[in-house]
Amino acid sequence: MARRAEPPDGGWGWMVVLSAFFQSALVFGVLRSFGVFFVEFVTAFEEQAARVSWITSIGIAVQQFGSPVGSALSMKFGPRPVVMAGGIMAALGMLLASFATSLTHLYLSIGLLSGSGWALTVTPTLACLSRYFSRLRSLATGLALTGVGLSSFAFAPFFQWLLSQYAWRGALLLVSALSFHLVVCGALLRPISLTEDPAMGGPGAQLAFLLHHGPFLRYTVAVTLINTGYFIPYVHLMAHLKDLNWDPLPAAFLLSVVAISDLVGRLVSGWLGDAVPGPVARLLVLWTTLTGVSLALIPVAQTPMALVALSVAYGFTSGALTPVAFSMLPELVGTGRIYCGLGLVQMVESIGGLLGAPLSGYLRDVTSNYTASFLVAGAFLLAGSGVLTTTPYFSCFSAPTSKPQNLATEVQDTKVPLPKEGVGED
Repeated sequence: MARRAEPPDGGWGWMVVLSAFFQSALVFGVLRSFGVFFVEFVTAFEEQAARVSWITSIGIAVQQFGSPVGSALSMKFGPRPVVMAGGIMAALGMLLASFATSLTHLYLSIGLLSGSGWALTVTPTLACLSRYFSRLRSLATGLALTGVGLSSFAFAPFFQWLLSQYAWRGALLLVSALSFHLVVCGALLRPISLTEDPAMGGPGAQLAFLLHHGPFLRYTVAVTLINTGYFIPYVHLMAHLKDLNWDPLPAAFLLSVVAISDLVGRLVSGWLGDAVPGPVARLLVLWTTLTGVSLALIPVAQTPMALVALSVAYGFTSGALTPVAFSMLPELVGTGRIYCGLGLVQMVESIGGLLGAPLSGYLRDVTSNYTASFLVAGAFLLAGSGVLTTTPYFSCFSAPTSKPQNLATEVQDTKVPLPKEGVGED
């Protein structure tokens, strides 16, 4: 395979954007709309909110914790077969979940099996996309991730309708059929080879460099804190609205309002990330701070108009932070290390994804409302924003390049042995 000196910023990369668009819709769109099933599971299994919350949390945590596996397999076999295999696993997990007779079955089917499938699809797809773009990376990532907003807008009321027509077992069967389309997303991926790749070394050398890279470690801590509070509304907003005596269908449409705002936020953020001079770290801090504030204010809103306004604010800002979060990582570690770097970030931030929703459910069980849940979720995002201000590019006046420094300089700075020539070549 011929090596390119720079990412092409186009070409087949736009087909990778299309693949990532549908992949993000079929993974995160389903996860974000799963709050519709949350209320049904509480009733069907007569369990507390904290125990039911583990279904989604395990799925998110397995997806993120297993991301290094997806990265390693993609570096060896390429992203296409890995993502296609992940699509089969994700669909099979939802299929088996439709036969569940206890929460344990849902933990294993949706949480473990579907979560493992998502682990093999998300990181390889986004890493492949990052390698196709440099100058237009934020825009391409924003376009790809608008699939989350569109699918969340459609899936929340659609899942509610499925539940009313086919009950939760039949609805999960149809979600399984949707998830099988991840196989098609994987078929669209085509790996690209860059001239900087051999200098990055094999997976072992790349892992050693990231583990000694201070800015990368601080970025990972920040993203983990953000991840702890980020998904709370998608798990518990429906239940919060039920506590406020909202009917199920209007509550589901409020999630759709969040999804549309999320979509617009991703597009605006993707455009700003490439258009505004300076590092994207500043934009990431801005969007993260605003997301945390809007989350903390949700329990204060009691009237429908106030809830809609805060939901729009949360949707826009939470959507806006996502493209720049992914765009910031190549600036820190270089495009050649994006598979390994993204896999490690996803693995560590799985701690937040695992604990966030159950903590929120526990606070609901203790306090009998979701006020503390949303306040704590907002606090986690504000803490993550604070950590991001310590990254080295935050105070720069020009955007850093995603092309890494001279390898010998990096190795000297991080005390990582220089990889042998030729290691890591295709």
